[in-house]
Amino acid sequence: MADNTVTKKSGETHELAAIVARTSARLVPFLLLMYVLAFFDRTNISYAQQSYMADTGLTAQGYALGSGLFFVIYSFLGTPCNLAMRKVGARKWLTVLAILWGIVGAGMAFTHNETQFLIVRVLLGIAEAGFFPGAIYLTTLWFPKDKQDEIRGLFYMGAPIAMVIGSPVSGLLLQMHGIAGLPGWWWMFFLEGIAAVAVGIAAWFYLDDNPRTARFLTREEGNILATAIEEEERNAPVKTESSVKGAFKSWRVWVLSIVYFLIQVGVYGITFFLPTQVSGLVGQKVGLTVSLISTIPWVCALIGTWLLPKWSAKAGHHHIFVAVILLITGVSIAASAFASPLVAIICLCFAATGVIASQPIFWRMPTDLLTGAALAGGIGIVTMLGGFGGFFAPNIRVWFDMLFGTQDTGEGGLVALGVFVLVGALLSWIVGISEGKGKDV
Repeated sequence: MADNTVTKKSGETHELAAIVARTSARLVPFLLLMYVLAFFDRTNISYAQQSYMADTGLTAQGYALGSGLFFVIYSFLGTPCNLAMRKVGARKWLTVLAILWGIVGAGMAFTHNETQFLIVRVLLGIAEAGFFPGAIYLTTLWFPKDKQDEIRGLFYMGAPIAMVIGSPVSGLLLQMHGIAGLPGWWWMFFLEGIAAVAVGIAAWFYLDDNPRTARFLTREEGNILATAIEEEERNAPVKTESSVKGAFKSWRVWVLSIVYFLIQVGVYGITFFLPTQVSGLVGQKVGLTVSLISTIPWVCALIGTWLLPKWSAKAGHHHIFVAVILLITGVSIAASAFASPLVAIICLCFAATGVIASQPIFWRMPTDLLTGAALAGGIGIVTMLGGFGGFFAPNIRVWFDMLFGTQDTGEGGLVALGVFVLVGALLSWIVGISEGKGKDV
């Protein structure tokens, strides 16, 4: 009798693993594509920075402000958007968002002064606000906990993929300058925005709201997957919060939000200025050559984001992984300001890898702490405060460069970014230690 029970459980486990694998193959590539296009539309301004500023009269301060304004609106809307998606369903929500941000992203092509630039960046923040936290929350609806690190790691590969693909693609589009009498940045903004609209339309026909309604699974398979995830929720540790109010009261949620904020300072402090920094290192204007060199750090980030979450999932101790990765990242960002061109590129490889690969590992901490409505709200809180990192990052670089008189070389801004990321490493370690001592939220 015992042997039959073991055999039955083994068969159920094998069946569940097959369903999870099929679900991953269905959802991850499409969500990855959406993330790549979202990242294109929020960061492609970095490739057009020099020519766009020259053509429109945009100042360095205006560029930093507009780059960051996206994240102010994006941040405030994160929590309500996630709670709304929980009610509306992923299919409708993500379809509408992708179409909207594609239209707005294409609209960047029609901005010709600083005011228009700032308005469109705000609208883009509104349009994209619900996508990223929604996708993170989606992983908790479709995958058991032991698979979520790996799935989020695959999803987070969208950022380095966007930069690897985006660098040469944006560089080529910028070289369309003069076609139909239009500047290269016009073609880049317009075509990359239209691509998001097309994928948004496809999302309506491709996505499903949850396992039980999934069209690519049989009804029995959907029930098996949904039941497994629901049982995990029921068997969650007693310390896990399940109410939105509990998420807002948890000091760990707010500290983790600060950690995420500091990670985002690193992400966008690098992203918005990497082509320009590489341009200074190699002594060439931003174009195809500089764009290709700029892909090197993101190729390294792609590899790191594939490997590090897997190692973390096997080893556990997620806070240690995050703390060590951020420690290396902070030192690398600061060191890139003073090193020779070759060593600086190597430092940027470590920095880009760290700011991207740390994030899927980071998300295991709040998803272990929260469940149910608290999880949707908590993810929104973390992404809300984290989003402000995207606003402050470009401004931090400009402010500290102005403070130390390093506008031409960038040392002051890079050192400041490195210090911010190092604080994130320390806070991640503190949260992990408090969990080990069993202190409740």
